[in-house]
Amino acid sequence: MRKGLLIALLIAMVTTVMADGKKSLADYCKQIDEAIAHSADYVAAHEKKIGEAKHALNFEASDKGKYQLNFQLYELYKPFVSDSAMFFLGKCIQLADGLGDASAAVKCRSLMAIKCANIGMYDEALNILDSIRPVGIDTLTLGVYYDAYSNVYSELAYYTRLDLMKQKYQAKADYYKQLMLKTMPETYETCFLRREQDAQGEGRLEEAMAINNQWLKTVEKGSHPYALVALYRYIEYKLQGDRDQMMYWLVESVLADIRNAAMDQGSMWELANELMLMGEIDKASEYISFTSDCANRYGSRQRNWQIAPLLTHIAKNYKSQSEATTTQLRLMLVAISLLLLCLLGVLFFLHRRNRQLNIARMELKGKNTELYTVNQQLAEQTEELSTLNSQLSTLNSQLSESNRVKEEYIGRFMSLCSQYIDKLDNYRKMVNKKMKNKELEDLFQMSKSTELKEKELEELYQNFDSVFLHLFPNFVNDFNALLQTDTQVHPKEENRLTTEIRIFALIRLGIEDSSKIAEFLHYSVNTIYNYRARIKNGALDNRESFERRIKELGIIQ
Repeated sequence: MRKGLLIALLIAMVTTVMADGKKSLADYCKQIDEAIAHSADYVAAHEKKIGEAKHALNFEASDKGKYQLNFQLYELYKPFVSDSAMFFLGKCIQLADGLGDASAAVKCRSLMAIKCANIGMYDEALNILDSIRPVGIDTLTLGVYYDAYSNVYSELAYYTRLDLMKQKYQAKADYYKQLMLKTMPETYETCFLRREQDAQGEGRLEEAMAINNQWLKTVEKGSHPYALVALYRYIEYKLQGDRDQMMYWLVESVLADIRNAAMDQGSMWELANELMLMGEIDKASEYISFTSDCANRYGSRQRNWQIAPLLTHIAKNYKSQSEATTTQLRLMLVAISLLLLCLLGVLFFLHRRNRQLNIARMELKGKNTELYTVNQQLAEQTEELSTLNSQLSTLNSQLSESNRVKEEYIGRFMSLCSQYIDKLDNYRKMVNKKMKNKELEDLFQMSKSTELKEKELEELYQNFDSVFLHLFPNFVNDFNALLQTDTQVHPKEENRLTTEIRIFALIRLGIEDSSKIAEFLHYSVNTIYNYRARIKNGALDNRESFERRIKELGIIQ
């Protein structure tokens, strides 16, 4: 009885969770829509804080007090308006120099360099940092100085299109990052961010989540720093494939940005992308339009490049133009109708006056119609014949290729079968020998080890790669030619395929079912789906026709 009650309770809990999951997207959108509807109130509240700080600044007499108020205004403007943030940071630099406070001067110049890098002013950022002499400053300020260099070079490495410069910039970014991590305490926001980024980049997801958990404890829920922690928590769950948690933390980040009047919104852009992938085009467009307006107010060059605010203006202009065109078409339709009535009257008049001529014309028209019909039928038959020939040629090519693939794989299959029979026999002899020698512990250890399986799988994949590249020697180059430069995949070893290329090699051979591909490659179906989606997202042309073009690679015409 008690056992049945527990089972019923468990079923009820699972049902409730599933029901919540089904309605979560609508609930999330409702929350965000309500926040956007009140965004003007959040902005007004933030501007009120700014106004209070400016009012206090007007009545502050001491340079030290002015410095503190100007720095407060910089922090208020930092996520709000980049130009104003830089203006007040410039005031802080002047005041710090006047006070002779070396640490404050270096800190403010370093923050100015970071702001310049964040809005695309890389030359200015490097000039500012190169002008700094980090002498006589405290350890924390030195960490900010190193972080500024790391930030600038990271931005340069991310946006440059030259591989050589990317490597150079990344090396410098890593160098200064290590200096920063050695200098700053681990509980500092920048340290949490860099450590989590490193763990994510190296695939150490459990460590990355542990860092995020520590970071989350240091921020207040709903604050602006909370938005950044939530955004990286979303990335953690996305890498793990947990869509429910992933969407929850992404929405948390979006709501925190909106409610704190942040104009520099990376999370809203991510949400629009996710909604676009889910097919929620209208919502995605609505959120892109909102974050585009925020980015324009903030003044970030990078956000404008990502969001492409012109899309919103083009959409609005297209709508206005469409309405104007509809009105013109209606007027033209009325005019054409009137002209048609006049034409009918003229034709009726001419019909009465020139009946004989019309009869002759009708006879000629009938003959022309018959001739046209014959020509049309001949053209259709010729086109059908051409189509049939083309189809026959395609079928012959496919049949030839199929026979070639079949013969190659049958030959290799027979060879592998023979090899596996020999391996099984050798394994039998080895087991027999150990049993005779009563080496049961060795046999037990061998049966526990997966080394044999892994070795055989590696040999299987090596044989598959060898046969496939023998059949399609140019497949890797042709495959990369369909992708954007930054998403191309290049095997590290000659005559070997990477997992991504191996998936699309199986698709080229006609195996399209993700579950069958997962079974062959010993991965989960979700992993195969994510690989396919990521590669298709990097396609040069339409991602929907990407796999069809993969199947056409290497076809002998």
